[in-house]
Amino acid sequence: MSDDVYAHCQALVRASDKDRFVASLFAPADRHRHLFALYAFNLEIARIGELVQEPLPGEIRLQWWHDALTGIASKEVIGHPVAGALIDTLDRCRLSAQPLLDLIEARRFDVYREPMSSLADFDDYVRKTSSALFAMAARVLAWDQRELAPAAESAGLAYGTAALANAVHVHALRGRVYVPAEILDRHGLTAADLLAGHTPPALRAALSELTSHARRHFDAFRNSAERLPPEALPAFLPVAVVPSMLRGVRRRHPRHRSALGESPLVRLSAILMTRWFGFRRP
Repeated sequence: MSDDVYAHCQALVRASDKDRFVASLFAPADRHRHLFALYAFNLEIARIGELVQEPLPGEIRLQWWHDALTGIASKEVIGHPVAGALIDTLDRCRLSAQPLLDLIEARRFDVYREPMSSLADFDDYVRKTSSALFAMAARVLAWDQRELAPAAESAGLAYGTAALANAVHVHALRGRVYVPAEILDRHGLTAADLLAGHTPPALRAALSELTSHARRHFDAFRNSAERLPPEALPAFLPVAVVPSMLRGVRRRHPRHRSALGESPLVRLSAILMTRWFGFRRP
């Protein structure tokens, strides 16, 4: 496989997913390209919901990726750098494509404008998108360590939930609502309130419930982090920014439309400190 396709993946991750880009640099040099391929694929899939205005174009793009991973679109894959690098990575790292197919299926939610109904549905979505990515990255680095699955699940639920809570207002501007309807109901809110740009005090309470959910998963991950094999640590370093993201949700003014959370320097510092001192308990 040409180095150019992997260089393309690296550039994409560096520009659009700095948490994972920095974390990947602590992996063995011969694993960098495979992590970048995996993370570039995630970016490609995640942005489909941001690019399309109607479901059909999104469905077509997601189906193309499904066909690429199952070998149906083999000729087209040759000309797509991320798809080519990803398929090469799956082969060289002896990885199953099934978790990525499940990720694609879960991302179909992104191309529709139906609200997330329940917390169980929310967790299922986050497991298949965020947790699956942590698990695949860990296998790139330590493929024979079966005990990584529980840590990857908690890591993904913590990181994915925090990220979605951070982006509530941005998603609403795009016509999407990821906060589960059952949480909104408990606080007297509806998806329509978010889509209309309403920011009642109850919204802060609803987001507080969602961030508490993320914090519980972060604590569960941290309790298991000490048992992680050292070679798998770079795959999990992005989880270090979860407290930063949660602080961003709490501090943001209700009318603030950014999803940046804490500054990039704070996030970088969290990753570097965790790299050297591990996921320390409070």
